[in-house]
Amino acid sequence: MEIGYKLAAEAFGPSELVRQAVLAEEAGFDFVEISDHFHPWLDNQGHSPFAWTVLGGIAARTTRIGLATGVTCPTVRYHPAIIAQAAATLALLSDGRFVLGVGSGERLNEHVVGMGFPDAVSTRHEMLREALDIIRLLWRGGYRSYEGKHLRLEDARVFDLPDEPPLIAVAASGPESARVAAELGDGLFATEDKPDIVRRYREAGGSGPRYAEVPMAWAPDEHTGARAALETSRWAVTGWKVMSELPNPVNFDAATTTVREEDILGKFACGTDPERFVEVTQPFVDAGFDRLVMQNAGPDPDGFLDFYQRELDSRLRQLKPNGDV
Repeated sequence: MEIGYKLAAEAFGPSELVRQAVLAEEAGFDFVEISDHFHPWLDNQGHSPFAWTVLGGIAARTTRIGLATGVTCPTVRYHPAIIAQAAATLALLSDGRFVLGVGSGERLNEHVVGMGFPDAVSTRHEMLREALDIIRLLWRGGYRSYEGKHLRLEDARVFDLPDEPPLIAVAASGPESARVAAELGDGLFATEDKPDIVRRYREAGGSGPRYAEVPMAWAPDEHTGARAALETSRWAVTGWKVMSELPNPVNFDAATTTVREEDILGKFACGTDPERFVEVTQPFVDAGFDRLVMQNAGPDPDGFLDFYQRELDSRLRQLKPNGDV
């Protein structure tokens, strides 16, 4: 079991994210994970810095803690050659502490470059497969070319490569993406506590680490935590189908007008009761995930980090699956 801290790049500016990563290392977290977005989910979150620059700053300011993207889409807004180069550079700067989390993307971020975002999920999966082929090809060294159905590469070489390439964790929400994770990735990434995702991953031959984000909102009381999550993170209760399809923060605002505080309380651990935080985390352990990312939507990151170190770290590390996984 490893435990990570989610850097909410939609809620904080770049310097603050680096500061939180340093504090997360001091608090005992094993890794930090950062979203790679062009837009925030909601306008009132107010931020969306370039994740790769932030990760470089974190690598320079920390010594032990792992770094991960959660996740990058290497098919539309970025060409996979750029991600291959960026990930290799970050692996070198961090002395091998980097994990490349990738996924098929959300319209929210990918449509901005004007190349369109495929309507068909099957097309997105085809593109992700080709992107992973290109990244792996470039990490082998030398000049490489690739001719795929969707993506191409011409005489490209990544000159600065680590001795060991970064682990690639592939985001999955259903059977096909779980198969992509098993066949082309080194690990699995998910945002829901669904045992079926891990089962499908294993059935397809996947045996690597399995990352999942656990929704939390630390605050002095339950109501304050729930209200903070409602204001900035109510999109999290919509499910992946909605999250992947809407194009702009204004659409997420409109799509979540019916979300209420009780909906947040049903999904998030809110307040200061460590047993509630354990209760929300346990289903992810039962589902078979072994890299748990604490995603705090509360108003006080410093308070949460202190709470984690004092109250949660030892409790969460003692969790075991209930039943067979």
